[in-house]
Amino acid sequence: MARTSTGRAVQKAMPPMPAVDEAQIDFETIELLFFAYRDFVSDPDAILAKIGMGRAHHRVVYFVSRQPGMMVADLLDTLQITKQSLARVLKQLIELGYIRQMAGAKDRRQRRLYPTLAGRELALALSEPQSRRIALAMEDLTPEMRAAVKQFLRKMRGRDENLEPIDSDLD
Repeated sequence: MARTSTGRAVQKAMPPMPAVDEAQIDFETIELLFFAYRDFVSDPDAILAKIGMGRAHHRVVYFVSRQPGMMVADLLDTLQITKQSLARVLKQLIELGYIRQMAGAKDRRQRRLYPTLAGRELALALSEPQSRRIALAMEDLTPEMRAAVKQFLRKMRGRDENLEPIDSDLD
């Protein structure tokens, strides 16, 4: 707070704030999603912190475990990150024995990724509390309501409002 030459405090006026049309922005849903995500990742974050890893490691271990043999290029596309961003995390996971990288059988230039037993166990340990959290949140929902939740989440996936949501048969 600024002071005058006599030492009295002078309050500065707050800068004008933009007008917000609460009907145009769904702050309640934004906050629900923010806090749901925060809590959804909190359990895996705690597990990872104990072994010196973070969310980037989680994402790599998760997708490689879900799709063993996926190419590095496909992982980059799935995660929407650069090779540089992936390189450090992938190197650590390989060195620590969670991921194996092998050349493709048909094209030796392809780099395919596989979870090791330790990698698969880590992926399951990270997914279990998240699955439990989902089950608790959905336990009182009807099958139709569960389908609506999944439909909502699928529709949220598009990075561009002009993109069609990705459909999946994985209900």
